[in-house]
Amino acid sequence: MTTTRIRRSALLAAAAFVVPVALGVAGPAFADAPKAADPYGPACASVPKEGSGSLAGMAKDPVATAASHNPALSTLVAAVKKAGLVDTLNNAKDITVFAPTNEAFAKIPKADLTKILGDKAELTKILTYHVVGERLTPKQLTAGSFKTLEGGSLATAGSGSTFTVNGHAKIVCGDVQTANATVNIIDTVLTPM
Repeated sequence: MTTTRIRRSALLAAAAFVVPVALGVAGPAFADAPKAADPYGPACASVPKEGSGSLAGMAKDPVATAASHNPALSTLVAAVKKAGLVDTLNNAKDITVFAPTNEAFAKIPKADLTKILGDKAELTKILTYHVVGERLTPKQLTAGSFKTLEGGSLATAGSGSTFTVNGHAKIVCGDVQTANATVNIIDTVLTPM
């Protein structure tokens, strides 16, 4: 009789795990697993739904490679290549990149942008100012101050799905995950302080 109860209990426990998995959903063993936050912000709607430029596709690649698949970041990708930072970013572990959109770069007067792109040292300084040496969560962005790879610091503020960087740059698509980084896409190029 005790053996029957143990077998019945074991069968019921096994069924609790097998049935949900067979149906393509997580069973009770996965109920407590942490869920990655979803990207937020108005520009997230323009991210492709499929392929290497999609959120799922970007999560498989290191950050510079992932950014190269996003058409809204083509100016940033060109600047990263010009500065020779592709390998540096792709090989970094657990970083956060505040990635300016093409429109953010378009806000810079053309002559000034051409001058910056032609000065590798200045370009490197500006680009590394957009990188923090840890993966930041939205909760940390509420009222944060973070040291950048350039050596300066940047400040974040906000809540929910509305955040700013240094008081003026808005995160338009935040918490995008890549293989080695969290990316927060911003609408303004940041200037080292």
